[in-house]
Amino acid sequence: MGGCYPRAVNYVSLLLPEFSLILLGFLLCKFTPLNRSVWSQVDALVYYLLFPTLLFHSIIKSPLDLGAASKLVGAGWSVIAVGIALAYAIPLLPGLRGHIPARDHAASAQVAFRFNSFIGLALAERLAGPAGSLEIAVLIGVCVPLVNIAAVWPMAHGGARGLGRELSRNPLIIATVSGLLANLAGLGLPEWLVPTFNRVGGSALALGLMAAGAGIQLGALARAKLLAVAVLSIRHLVLPLVALAAAYAFGLSHSQATILLAYAALPTAASCYVLASKMGFDGAYVASLVSLSTLLGMLSLPLALGVLRPLYGV
Repeated sequence: MGGCYPRAVNYVSLLLPEFSLILLGFLLCKFTPLNRSVWSQVDALVYYLLFPTLLFHSIIKSPLDLGAASKLVGAGWSVIAVGIALAYAIPLLPGLRGHIPARDHAASAQVAFRFNSFIGLALAERLAGPAGSLEIAVLIGVCVPLVNIAAVWPMAHGGARGLGRELSRNPLIIATVSGLLANLAGLGLPEWLVPTFNRVGGSALALGLMAAGAGIQLGALARAKLLAVAVLSIRHLVLPLVALAAAYAFGLSHSQATILLAYAALPTAASCYVLASKMGFDGAYVASLVSLSTLLGMLSLPLALGVLRPLYGV
């Protein structure tokens, strides 16, 4: 079975196209007139239109058998639940109690358990074939609502009303819920619309990765260093290990285990800093965490796929 997947030594080259686009975005933003003001508009276009369209299409384009996917769903929820619990508990951990600014923690806890779906979708088919694309879409579909609720909760000072307002307007949740409902109802896109959605999807991945690179800024990390180490350790070290344990616990197939491990090792979502800024928190600090997470993904993905995946016998 393992022969159908790339060897561990090839994972760096497998990830190169995605991280090349991230690097290109960084270079364009830093050394050309396409500066941050331009990329902030690209961020908005991707977040509110292109990526929700891609996510909706990824979910509905293949029939979804929830029974067959139930193990993967359970494993994905388990990974996210551990990430959320650890992120929320950071101020209570030994050695960190009393050293974590409350507002910074509220804004940056999301970095520990959210994930960059652009990179995940871009990698899935090359990691596990057509099945991989559907499996990552399932994980995104069932986990996006959970991680968005968990991300908004610490920052929603308005209580349930504030939380409900943020969730009801979140384009990823809208796309996810509508895609799942359409899939389960047996609905699909008309054939004449499919090429358009495919082109939108391709542009969403390319522009999303380049925008992630353009958003790289590390200057604010000098403040709240302990918090940064804590959330990024959860994101890039603890969750891949939890994913390996979950793959064993739920008896995932080789393809499912590969996708779960990749999913758990992804950089955090680029929209973390957008959400923090929109809700009145320190977006610059969260942007620094997102930037470093993007860079750390170049280490955690090869670690998860090249070191942990063979431990599962794939």
